[in-house]
Amino acid sequence: MTQHMIEAGKPATKLKSEALQVLFERGLVHQCTDLEALDARLANGPVTLYSGFDATAASLHAGHLLPLMAMRWLQNLGHWPIVVLGGGTSLVGDPSFKSEGRPLLDQMEIDRNLTGIFRTVSRLFDLSPEAGGRILNNAAWLTEVRFLEFLRLYGQHFTVNRMVTFDAVRSRLEAQSPMTVLEFCYMMLQAVDFLELSKRTDCELQIGGSDQWGNIVNGVELGRKVDGRQLFGLTVPLLTTAAGHKMGKTAAGAIWLDPDRMSPFAFWQFWRNTADADLPRFLRLFTELPIREVERLSALEGEERNEAKKVLATQVTTIVHGAEAARHALEQGDALFSGSWEQAEPTHRLESRRLADGLGLLELISELGFAASNSEARRLVEGGGVRLNGSVIQDPRRTLAIGDLAAGERLSLAIGRRKKALVAFQ
Repeated sequence: MTQHMIEAGKPATKLKSEALQVLFERGLVHQCTDLEALDARLANGPVTLYSGFDATAASLHAGHLLPLMAMRWLQNLGHWPIVVLGGGTSLVGDPSFKSEGRPLLDQMEIDRNLTGIFRTVSRLFDLSPEAGGRILNNAAWLTEVRFLEFLRLYGQHFTVNRMVTFDAVRSRLEAQSPMTVLEFCYMMLQAVDFLELSKRTDCELQIGGSDQWGNIVNGVELGRKVDGRQLFGLTVPLLTTAAGHKMGKTAAGAIWLDPDRMSPFAFWQFWRNTADADLPRFLRLFTELPIREVERLSALEGEERNEAKKVLATQVTTIVHGAEAARHALEQGDALFSGSWEQAEPTHRLESRRLADGLGLLELISELGFAASNSEARRLVEGGGVRLNGSVIQDPRRTLAIGDLAAGERLSLAIGRRKKALVAFQ
């Protein structure tokens, strides 16, 4: 099997398929198992493809957007995406590049997480029969196979020698970190996913993050060994900033895609605060704007660059939360960042009793997601970076009272120039 690592995001040969041309143009290709053969197959007609997501949390996060965006582009170009929810694989847990085993989730928690993830992915794809988009749960086939049957059907096609060569496993072994048989078998389960999907839906392509390369290759090889089918694997790049940091988290945690975990405005504000150096790449990756418009926005400078960031934020929020939520977030942002916060709607709501109980400023900063802890919030306050209702506050012992509320029983909180919130107490 030919395997391709894509150098500098460019294919070595001229591409035939519009699908791969677009994915490369947007920066959404990192590795591919057989680039030339996949290119020919995509140029020959619609391809069924999938990406899987385990139910390790009640929401997907910004890091998951890369494979989801690749799938959206392929659906827009006439191909048929399947989102596979890991109701079965979540019972085991993916060990890829983890220093220790994941905690095992019970069935109730997995089901609750699956509900949240389903809510997100169902907004991202056209699930009508004519568009070919589907959402499946791998519990449908993984939980039906008995252990001895599983070993007889699939165990003969995997060798320990081969499996320990994959980076995800080798890194654990080299660090002398224990790896259980349960975790070791995970890559077999994901490979079976691909095989089952190829049989049930004629799926030919799996898309995943770069940390899934070993698991994807196993699935491609299992399809060849069992059915003699040519399957394909493609990974998207690791999501990092221009500074080299893993992107997708704030001081308070992940950038969640579910509005119950992160409000559409907080989501919008994260993208509005994109660093200048990251703007061109993020416009390519996370919007569906034409490349010429991406290039025009990327070339803006000074205050106009902030307008380009607003376009980025609004486009991503539209994709994830819908046009109405994005419009509302933009209006909120314009009001807050222009200083006209009295005209804006609250970004957060808290109970009035919190003030009577003595809500500390540090506690509020942390709760709003502007700091990961009270100690970090203290440093922000002492550094003069915190403004309450427009006034700088430098006393970390400051508590909030009814007298701090302006018209409408609200207060504004700003951290530096980029992070702002309008809190209502009811």
